[in-house]
Amino acid sequence: MTIRIRQTGQLMTDSEFRVYAQSKGAHFGFELTEANIHLYGADPVFEGPQASGGTVYQYSQQDGVEQINGQWYTKYILGPVFTDTTDMDGKVTTAAENEAAYKAAKDAEQAQHVRDDRTKRLADCDWTQLADSPVDKTVWATYRQELRDITKADGFPWTMVWPVKP
Repeated sequence: MTIRIRQTGQLMTDSEFRVYAQSKGAHFGFELTEANIHLYGADPVFEGPQASGGTVYQYSQQDGVEQINGQWYTKYILGPVFTDTTDMDGKVTTAAENEAAYKAAKDAEQAQHVRDDRTKRLADCDWTQLADSPVDKTVWATYRQELRDITKADGFPWTMVWPVKP
C-alpha cells in the first residue's frame, strides 16, 4: 500500500507510514484503515489503470500519483522516457540516440528469443531426419529449412509468422 502525506505530498509505504504515524502519537500496531490514515493527515493511494497501447518498445511505467474525484491514484504512462544524458567525460548523448540504442538492444534481445525458440523447434523434430524415421523426410526437411530461414522472414524479430509443423 502507498500512502500520501497531504502536507508534503510525500509518498510512503505502509510500514514507513506506521513509523511516521507513531512519531505523531499513534499506538504501536494500529490498524491501517482509511479513517486511521486520514487521522494522521494522509490519504491512501489506490492503484490506477495501467497505460496501454504503444509499441513493442514501450511498457506501462508509474509516473507519480494523481487526484481523481478527491482520491489519489497511481499514474501510469507509456515508457521508457528518454532524455539527454552526459557521461563522466562530459560527452552528451541525445534523447534520440538513447532511444535508438534502447530499441537496438530490445531488437537484439527479441531476436535472441526467436533464435532460441527456433533452436528448440529444430531439436524437437531432429528425429524426423533419422534414416529409419517413418515420416516424409522431404516435407520435414522443408519445414526445418523454413525454421532456419526465420531470421529472413518479414517482421523478424517482432511479428514474423512461424512455419506450420507438418
